[in-house]
Amino acid sequence: MKFPTSTRAVTLAAAAAVAISSLTASEAAAQDADARIDVDLSDATAISDELYGLFYEDINHAADGGLYAELVQNRSFEFSAADEGSYHPLTAWQVTGTAAVADEHPLNDANPSYLSAAAGTAIVNAGYNTGMAFADGDDYDLSVWASADAPTELRVALLDADGNPLSATEKIRVKGNGQWKRYEAELTADADATTGRLAVTTTGAADLDMVSLFPEDTYRGRENGLRADLAELIADLDPGFLRFPGGCIVNTGSFDPDSRERAYNWKDTVGPVEERPTNHNFWGYNQSYGLGYFEYFQFAEDIGAEPLPVVPVGVTGCGDSAEITDPEELDRWVQDTLDLIEFANGPVTSEWGSVRASMGHRKPFGLEKIGLGNEEYKEQYYANYPAFQDAIREAYPDIEIVANSGVDDTGDVFDRSWEFAREQGADLVDEHYYNSPEWFFSNNERYDSYDRQGPHVFVGEYASRSNTWWSALSEASYLTGIERNGDVVDMASYAPLLSNIDYVDWAPDMIWFDNHRTVKSASYEVQHLFANNAGDEVLASTLDASPIASPDIAGGIGLATWNTAATYDDVTVTGADGAPLFADDFADGAADWTVGGNTAGVWEAADGAYSQTALVEDARSTAGSADWSNYTLELQATKTAGSEGFLVMFGVQGTGDYYWWNLGGWNNTTSAVEKATGGGKSTLVNHDTVIETGRTYDLKIEVSGRTITGYVDGVEAFSVVDEQQIEPLYQVVTRDERTGEITLKVVNAQDRAMTTDVNLDGRTLKDKAEVTTIACDPACDNLLGEEQVAYPVTEQVRGLGNEFTYEFEPYSVTFITLKPQGRH
Repeated sequence: MKFPTSTRAVTLAAAAAVAISSLTASEAAAQDADARIDVDLSDATAISDELYGLFYEDINHAADGGLYAELVQNRSFEFSAADEGSYHPLTAWQVTGTAAVADEHPLNDANPSYLSAAAGTAIVNAGYNTGMAFADGDDYDLSVWASADAPTELRVALLDADGNPLSATEKIRVKGNGQWKRYEAELTADADATTGRLAVTTTGAADLDMVSLFPEDTYRGRENGLRADLAELIADLDPGFLRFPGGCIVNTGSFDPDSRERAYNWKDTVGPVEERPTNHNFWGYNQSYGLGYFEYFQFAEDIGAEPLPVVPVGVTGCGDSAEITDPEELDRWVQDTLDLIEFANGPVTSEWGSVRASMGHRKPFGLEKIGLGNEEYKEQYYANYPAFQDAIREAYPDIEIVANSGVDDTGDVFDRSWEFAREQGADLVDEHYYNSPEWFFSNNERYDSYDRQGPHVFVGEYASRSNTWWSALSEASYLTGIERNGDVVDMASYAPLLSNIDYVDWAPDMIWFDNHRTVKSASYEVQHLFANNAGDEVLASTLDASPIASPDIAGGIGLATWNTAATYDDVTVTGADGAPLFADDFADGAADWTVGGNTAGVWEAADGAYSQTALVEDARSTAGSADWSNYTLELQATKTAGSEGFLVMFGVQGTGDYYWWNLGGWNNTTSAVEKATGGGKSTLVNHDTVIETGRTYDLKIEVSGRTITGYVDGVEAFSVVDEQQIEPLYQVVTRDERTGEITLKVVNAQDRAMTTDVNLDGRTLKDKAEVTTIACDPACDNLLGEEQVAYPVTEQVRGLGNEFTYEFEPYSVTFITLKPQGRH
């Protein structure tokens, strides 16, 4: 799709289309500026040359049914599930005739199941989504492993969903010696289709396995390759690194090598594809491992990214998986990690270097970093980690080691993991957090105070809570702080990268797709703009603008539980002037309360109290007015059963916008005040209170302006100021050492344009600049199958140079690239 390259109209939430452009000198002189940016071109700090990269996880069918170009689902008849529910050995196959899955004489030990088909049997595979996508005139490479006791013939063709042919039928002659052999054919589509099928028909009895169909046009023409359109979108992000293979699939599953739900072991994913065992993963579907470690390394090389594999240290970080406590088993996994480095970097004469060479890559991949553990923070992590790090340091002292800090941006686990990483001498620490847009807007200075002498930072997973432009805008504001701290933040990657629209395990995601279409999210556009204009140095700059006043916290109140039963009584709300706003002793029922939340729970007013008795997550009941502010909420609360404590809500504006005091949360291990915006929560403060069953607590919350103070039985438990706010502008300035180009990057998250004086002091700059802007209504969302609404527009603007005034559009990200005099 081609978009305009000049200034364009931007749809605003509360106004008609408005044309915005840079100001002329006379226009600028006629009005006062809202802000001023000063840049010292002589004061530069080097930043990481691999700052922006990719986090890849096989989640949302990102591999099979996604980036991996294989069109056949369940090509090896090995699909399974622990409960034998939605997956079984004939998943995605329709059989006409007589056939059964067998295992008497398997293709190999890793692939024990195959299909034994009688003469005249037709099997049809539906692929993923609505079927297979075929393009008129394109070629598709079919392969199948077959065995027969007598010479026979297979007939293969492409079909539509109704069984009509979409290609000529090709014939494959199968030898009758009872031995497995791989056969190939080429099929050419004679029409476009998005609901296509692959049909294989036997003329005589035959056993079939590894029935495969690839588009001939894979990314860079690789055999066993990648879907070209998705790979190209990823390559366009100009990534400095590729982190793989996850995510939660790294450190979940059984450590039993015979399990159908195994922990991820890289050795399962290399070698001939027919010898790679399938696995039922953490996200609830089967992985063929056709996209394995060799393909990950090769893809990283193809797109110019540094490979960064992450291996488990035998500790769960997602769900409840097994942990390695046996020393001999731990030693095996440590050795597997050393073998991985040998696979990547070893000579062809080494055991695992020879495996790499046999797969077609004699030259080492040049692995420089390895991650130890994904969100692994339980006690066994601290016990197991040193064995891995010590072995790597001894065998490969030049390899950089990445530790991790758990699953949140702050808190006890975060602090302990960071201290542990310092003690161990890790090179980097992998931070993960998914927070509200307001959190990202408010934490631009997060890394300003980080210790430059300790481990550096890898922001391995982060995202705001939606794919709307508002979330993308918040991520852009945060990236200006990441770049400003590019001397301590070495790498950053949005997560997750990919999602098949019909197999969503997690959202938001950067790139959405189905079997034939893709869409770049608004977050993709932000990542693309920053990654392709990263620069090598950050220049000293200052912003002078009047701060935006934050409104007082306002909203109704609520009572809630999480996996707990509780009883509440004597709820009162008093205004700052002492006047009562609300009171309920539940003697006459609960008519003023509205039950809601993700699960309704079982609420009942009886015996002068209000009880919730179901052990469910997020059962709420709310009351009051959205315009209440500066008030004191008091109540009595008693836990009667369950694993946690109470959730006392205040500042309630809606189901996704509220504060709550979470007492006895996280399985009654700690307490916190959390803020939810658009459904995404962030923690304002933690404290140590835990809740006893059967004990009645007197609770009080004072909300004064933006200060929140909580009391338990008359004793202050916390006091915190909600400082989350939007700044007038966010900005950073970088320089490309090779070209000398200066790029001023400005984010305006306000609903009005910001007229800004800009002064760049130092080397003379040309007055003509390239200006790229992305601007949209905060609710804009790029949707699959619809015209893109959030996208960059680039124009050439004169009258800039070292000193100029520019009007930054509402809800916009703007990059102004200036060239020094004497450069072309």
